Amino acid sequence: MKALDYLVAFLGGAVIGAAAGILLAPEKGTDTRERIAEALRKRGIKLNRKDMDALVDDITEELGNVVDTAE
Repeated sequence: MKALDYLVAFLGGAVIGAAAGILLAPEKGTDTRERIAEALRKRGIKLNRKDMDALVDDITEELGNVVDTAE
């Protein structure tokens, strides 16, 4: 069971790291939102602009909380 916990922790960290890399990259916000929307569309998830903005804001807030906790 302990190995499963490590795997879940690793995958969770990888997802958070990828999200942080995408959202904190030196790219225009509109370009980043388009990339995220395209990646979601490829997986069959469709979001309108308002939903996409809310998703990005939620992820950014969570990443800020993770960074604050790490400090």
